[in-house]
Amino acid sequence: MARSKQLAPGISARVARRSLKGPKNAEPEAPATKEVQVGGDKNGSTRLVPTSKAPRYYPAEDVRQPKKSRKLPKPTKLRPSIAPGGKRVVFLKQLESGLLLVTGPYKINGVPLRRVNQAYVIATSTRVDLEGFEVDPKLNDAYFSKPVVKGAPSAEAEFFEEGKPKPKEPFPQAKSADQKEVDKIVITAVQKQANLAKYLKATFGLTKGQYPHQMVF
Repeated sequence: MARSKQLAPGISARVARRSLKGPKNAEPEAPATKEVQVGGDKNGSTRLVPTSKAPRYYPAEDVRQPKKSRKLPKPTKLRPSIAPGGKRVVFLKQLESGLLLVTGPYKINGVPLRRVNQAYVIATSTRVDLEGFEVDPKLNDAYFSKPVVKGAPSAEAEFFEEGKPKPKEPFPQAKSADQKEVDKIVITAVQKQANLAKYLKATFGLTKGQYPHQMVF
């Protein structure tokens, strides 16, 4: 099947689009040479010089020039079926990277504030009323990035530490406070609807004969 749909037999959308473009204005051709004044009695008064100079050096072998990339980073478009408060985890907002900021809440189903790709999300018809709630601007992509460890450990220290369990870093108190602050508002909205807390706490599963593409969530 052709990529461009036919508007009429023998006329494609691509050909019709070309005919809509107006004619280009012909640009005047630049002269190949120009006249330059030259000093000296024996040299003559003028001399013809080419307008475009040839390169002084040529490569010994033909080098293929890489093509310039015209790709630009575009923000990920959010699916219209995903709305704040619409899944087993509550959707809060979309970050600049295109990932979704969600929370369990943690007190109900143990899901903390985290980022998730919308490709792994199934939007449901359940909604949590989060009207008037604005997510703190500091909850962005940089908030979830891991700190970069500068300096590689020495080979001797790495040899003796091999096989030993690495010490577990304590969870930052600031992030714990942010989790409680967000969950406090979300849980208040969840408790306004009957059985919504049980719904969020229950794990998702399918039984025999249930097909996700045929179900309305």
